[in-house]
Amino acid sequence: MQAAVGDQLHIHSRSVGMVDQKGEIIEVRGQEGEPPYMVRFEDGHVGLIYPGPDCNIERREALH
Repeated sequence: MQAAVGDQLHIHSRSVGMVDQKGEIIEVRGQEGEPPYMVRFEDGHVGLIYPGPDCNIERREALH
């Protein structure tokens, strides 16, 4: 998985009744776009994320 600052991280819900989470990648800590990523989520909290198989990256260019 590779990402850049400004891309969106989309975490898909793994349980019924839970909502998906989306956030903007504000820092890439791995080399060449690799995880981990600092992500600012829609509710305002920031966290260090090591994305799993339930995540995908939505490129900044594709969002516009």
